[in-house]
Order: sequence, then C-alpha cells, then structure tokens
Amino acid sequence: MPTQQHFTDNLPKMASYIDTPEALNQLCAELEHSDFIALDTEFLREKTYLPRLCLIQVATTTTLAIIDPIALADLDAFWKVLRNSAITKVFHSGRQDLEIFYEQCGLITTPLFDTQLAATLLGYGDQIGYGALVEAECGISLDKAHTRTDWTVRPLNPGQLRYAADDVRYLVLLYQNIRKRLEQDERFGWLNEDFTAMTDPTGYGTLPEEAWKRVRGAQNLQGRPLSFLQHLASWREQKARSEDLPRRWIISDEILLDLARHPPRDLEHLRRIPNMEANVLRHYGHELIMLLRAITEMPASLFTAANSRQMPTPEQDALVDCLLAVVRVQAITHGVGLAALASRRDLEALVLGELDSPLLHGWRRALGGEAVLDMLQGRAHLTVVDGRVLLRRQNLLKNEGKSSPTAKRVSVTQVAT
Repeated sequence: MPTQQHFTDNLPKMASYIDTPEALNQLCAELEHSDFIALDTEFLREKTYLPRLCLIQVATTTTLAIIDPIALADLDAFWKVLRNSAITKVFHSGRQDLEIFYEQCGLITTPLFDTQLAATLLGYGDQIGYGALVEAECGISLDKAHTRTDWTVRPLNPGQLRYAADDVRYLVLLYQNIRKRLEQDERFGWLNEDFTAMTDPTGYGTLPEEAWKRVRGAQNLQGRPLSFLQHLASWREQKARSEDLPRRWIISDEILLDLARHPPRDLEHLRRIPNMEANVLRHYGHELIMLLRAITEMPASLFTAANSRQMPTPEQDALVDCLLAVVRVQAITHGVGLAALASRRDLEALVLGELDSPLLHGWRRALGGEAVLDMLQGRAHLTVVDGRVLLRRQNLLKNEGKSSPTAKRVSVTQVAT
C-alpha cells in the first residue's frame, strides 16, 4: 500500500500569473536552476484542427506559476527552458501536452517523467487519472468543478486559477513520492525506454498519408476499399489543417468508411450515402466526386493489396486469452499494472509471429515475458485451486553448466480471486 504524505505546508500557496514578457523572463530564470519542473496545459480543441493553447502551468518545490499564452505573443524564453536537458520535465499523462508543445514550436522536450506511466509499476490500474493518483498517494481530494471550463475566456476567476494550479502543485509531490518508492524497489530505471519513446517526434503530428490509421474501422478494410480510405483520409487531413477545423467537421469517420466501401459515381449517389450530412454535400460534394473518380481511374497496381495488420484466427484468439491471463497473474504477483507489461494487441502480435515485442525485452521479459514463453512452449499451465488462479511453470535446473533432465524446479505463482 502506498504511504500517504502531506507536504502541502511546504508548497507555494499562491500561483503567480504570468502575462507579461518581464514576468515570463523572471520565471524562466528561476526555472533554469531546477532539477525538475512539473508541467500541465489547458487547451481548447473542440472547434479547431490544432488545439489552442490557453494556459501552461509549471511548478517546482519553490515555484508555482500559470503562464498565459493568449496574453503572450512570444514564449521563446519558456521553450528555452524546455530544451534544457539538465531539467527533468514531469507530466501526468503527458502525450497531449507534448503534442501541443510540438505543434507550437516543433519541440519534444527531454528528459521527461510521466507519473501515470510510472504508477503502473506501483500496482495502480491502467491509465489512472491525476485526481485519483493524488488522492491515493497524497491523501488529497481535488476540486473537479472546473473540468469543463472554457479556458479561452478572460479574465479567469480565482476558482479556475486554483484548479489549474493544483494540476501541477501536487504533481511535484507525486513525482517525489513515486520516484522515492521506485528507487526503493530498484525499479526507477525500468521505464527509461518508455519515456524515450514518448519523445520520438514521429509519434506527434499526422502526415496526410498516415491519416487513415486514425479512422475507426480502418482495420476491417482490404484492397481497393482500403486504398480509397487512404486517399479520402489524406484529403480530409489536408482540408482540416488548411481550414483549421476538427476532422469530424469536414467529414465523419463513418461516412469516410461508407465512401471507401461504396464509392458514389455522382452527387445523386453521394446524397444516398447513409447519414450523409448536408454541409458535406454543400461544401465538398463536387470535390469529393472528383477525388473518387480520380482514385477509381488509378492503375490497379497502385492500390493497397491488403491491410498490413494480420487478424488472428479464432484459435489464435483463444491462445491470446490464455496469455493475457498469464500476464495478469504475473502483473499482480509483481505488483505492477497489467498495461505496464503488455496489452492484448502486444500478445496478438506475439501469437502472429512478431517476436520484437516489448514483453520480450528488459524487465518486462523477466516479470512476464518468460512466463508467456513457458506457456507457449508447453512448460507452464494455468489451474485453479481453492478459488485461486495458479500459474505452474517447470524449468530445467542447470548443473555445472549442463542441463539435467531429471532435476526440475516447479515454480508456482498464485493469485487470490
């Protein structure tokens, strides 16, 4: 069980509101001397293609500040702080924040630490929220009254500012507490590769030719329908970016899939597409018909032959179910979250022959990968005894460098239901 810590007396009581270049420069001069800074953002993306950055919250053990990007035309001093490799940047579920920074200035900040990801090594469930983790680790219940605030409206009231500041005020405590516990368990370095992967620029932004991968249902298409979808999604991506509108405002995923499966020949057939929206017909009808005709006239050799993702058979699905149970048993046994070891998709890929799985590398292999390999190779099985799930594994012992077929060690992992 986590130890609850109450260090609120040592935290800054009030957040500085940074809305002038002078205040920003002074803040950044203070941050440059920090070992780590806690970071969060508030943004609005419901009506635009790119999220509109509204606030940047930052905190250290001695500093608490809210930066107003709407009031500040130049954030170069802050971007310089984020580029400082001597400072660890701490987030909770930071992918969206990193995406915003990448869109704003082409920056993926390093090094970083994500408390949501790190919490899985302490046995918390998959993707635990910030509020739940603060309550579990610090014994503090956060105000949720301003979750749906429109952060573009000025001035912000005291309650909104307090809510925004709390997103990093207690992130400082989370980082200190989680880091200490991971170091005590000798697990602090386990997630270095995961954090490094979060800083890969190829994971941010969407290339038009890759946009089809974000369409729900794309995995069910093959051949010509898949190629139609690839071209249609690329067109939508470029259109959404150029008009600064959400993708769904251009055309929904459902309609894209219908167009890919049954490409209409003219406007009349386009109108008959189920749930076709009037604004799509009005603004993009002629353009879509021209695009679909151009795709139809392409040589067959240019069409994608099949979806790159192989689908498991029913028998393979059953095997994945068994392996998922093995991983769950190992996760509980070692006190880590299931998602920290492997997802169902990871196990599907393994069953389908993709051996370069994170589960077979580093600490994941030691905690879960070896058990999965034992199961696949018939050296382990699951059983239930007295309502408990048991994983029984048989491994040959080594005797002076040689295997002894008669000397076997049976290890049993058990989890109470």
